[in-house]
Amino acid sequence: MACGRRIRAAVAGAAALGFFYMVLLSPPPAVADDIEDARAIIFSGRDVWLNGAFLNGGVLWSPTALDEDGLLFKFMLSGGLYRYNAGDLGGERVIGSEWAVQLLPGWHIKRGTFEVKVFMGPEFQQYHLSPNAPGNLLNGSKFGLRVSGEVWDEPTVTTMIAADASLGTIDNTSSARVGFGWKVLDMFYAGPETQVYGASGYSQWRWGIHITSFKTGDAEWSAAGGYALDSNNRSSPYLRLGFMQRVGGN
Repeated sequence: MACGRRIRAAVAGAAALGFFYMVLLSPPPAVADDIEDARAIIFSGRDVWLNGAFLNGGVLWSPTALDEDGLLFKFMLSGGLYRYNAGDLGGERVIGSEWAVQLLPGWHIKRGTFEVKVFMGPEFQQYHLSPNAPGNLLNGSKFGLRVSGEVWDEPTVTTMIAADASLGTIDNTSSARVGFGWKVLDMFYAGPETQVYGASGYSQWRWGIHITSFKTGDAEWSAAGGYALDSNNRSSPYLRLGFMQRVGGN
């Protein structure tokens, strides 16, 4: 009974978090002109596969225009549910819930169509496992440091390349992604991507197709889907959705 209540509470928490992101962080109506001197970007994402579902959202802010070199500050909330078979419990199925907060100062460099963003700062993570799995280090409250970076380039007028990577001190949690794309109908980029996620004792690899920079006014939408395989030999399709909206122009 107590286990069922904890699972229902975790599901309710994830649903509330999803409502927050989908309603409060949905992009406002598009405007006719681009905000060239915007100082902030609101962003949100959803990531779903057979054994987990996560949401994230936040703000990227610069004291100067985002198209200029200089300081950046990234604030992000994320959370979701996942499941796995615990070796220390004889292979019993465990339902986990997670939410995290990151506050990352950083720096932005832009040279034509080439952009680099680097960040480093503190993060807080909260985990709950049902049933409890003592052998899992990602359990309870955790404080740590995170370092991340993003690269974007358009080497030609019809191609793009994007890459990002992140590494945290909490149980060596990490992620990396590389995507290539070609412009389609002068509306968006599409092409292959590969991703990897990891923590102590666990890793997941992904291969898929992405759509990036589909614009509606000042909002940019993205989507990706493909095949995921993890170190527990569990495979499934995955789907990722996201948007970002420039705000704060004069």
